[in-house]
Amino acid sequence: MIHDAQGLGVTTDSPQAAAAIDRFVDQALTYGCEAELAILKAVEADGDCAIAHAYAAAHYLSQENWAGRVSAKPHLKKALAGAAEVSRREQLYIHGIHAWGQGQIERAIACHTALVQDFPQDLLAVQQAQYHYFYRGDSQGLLNVALAAQPTPCHTPLHDSLVAFGLEQCHQFTQAEALGRRATELRRHNPWAHHAVAHVLDAQGRHREAVDWMTTYADTWDTCNSMLFTHNWWHVALSYLALGETAMVLRLYDSHVWGRAHQHTPKDQVGAIALLLRLELAGVEVGSRWRSLARPLRLRLDEQALPFQDLHYVYALARAGHTDAARTLIDNMTSHGHSLNKPNQYLWLKLAVPAAQGLVAHAQGDWERAIAHLRPVLPHLYRLGGSHTQQALFRAVYRHAVEQPGRLVMA
Repeated sequence: MIHDAQGLGVTTDSPQAAAAIDRFVDQALTYGCEAELAILKAVEADGDCAIAHAYAAAHYLSQENWAGRVSAKPHLKKALAGAAEVSRREQLYIHGIHAWGQGQIERAIACHTALVQDFPQDLLAVQQAQYHYFYRGDSQGLLNVALAAQPTPCHTPLHDSLVAFGLEQCHQFTQAEALGRRATELRRHNPWAHHAVAHVLDAQGRHREAVDWMTTYADTWDTCNSMLFTHNWWHVALSYLALGETAMVLRLYDSHVWGRAHQHTPKDQVGAIALLLRLELAGVEVGSRWRSLARPLRLRLDEQALPFQDLHYVYALARAGHTDAARTLIDNMTSHGHSLNKPNQYLWLKLAVPAAQGLVAHAQGDWERAIAHLRPVLPHLYRLGGSHTQQALFRAVYRHAVEQPGRLVMA
């Protein structure tokens, strides 16, 4: 057994595999663009290293699409095959990732939170648990698991960034901002800390400060994966939108949010959809952008990875005029919901499907139907995940429908 940079045991005799795992952990915690390369090097160095395969599976599952699930399967198989021969920490991580692959998110959370309790320096387990809490709309859980961690000194700024985002999501803005700024002082290349502070500044209406803050550190995002690169620029664009500088927002959409996106990946698509919709709600003419954005979404119709994602896809498809595809997506969401256990059936059938119907109605200018579908579910949509900033979009769509002139009734 070799110990990694966090002081955690890794069941391998290969120093090369251990070094590659260290590289992967750092890349994962900073959303680096070389995370996949790093973990595949670990697997190449020691093909029997179970935790390396589990890390690889987690990387692919985080893509939240069909291709990612396919890529994850052989790594999950190898990780499970070796699980009996590794440490308890590694076993907990492997079983947590396996549960995720099986769609058993509560079990995945239980594995990762138990892991953090017993091995509090494992920041990758913290990040993994936070990911699941985020898409459960559980802000307190997201914060608590980060607070339970005790990182090694070299990982303190990365831990601070995880805590800062949890604090912001729990509306503890003063502490979140201070911690995010401290994390950035300790490690300038810390894009999740930049992101946490941006959330605080947005929530407090400090939009010019947000632009200044984010653009000061934007040079460090060039080594991020496309998800966080585009998402951090999305935050810059939101600040410009709040300032009324819509021409700049369009330029950022074209050059950074969609222009630099991996346009066939879900999270990049979600960000672009959300920004384009916000522009239209602000009265901005977006030209043919809906059509080009919606083109790759046809690959998403039968994935049902996250209801939060599907709500964005269905709006974009409907807004681009792909009515049949939008209907197919809602039909597939319904079928998927019926295949799940009762708690998850509720999320899909009682929240996601009505919300999707309301969003399609809004995209088609049917304000009354949009209101009728959205009004009952709006207070509960946080349970489908997303940050408070992202969830605000659904409320904005509803308000836009309510405020349309010439409506016969008030909602």
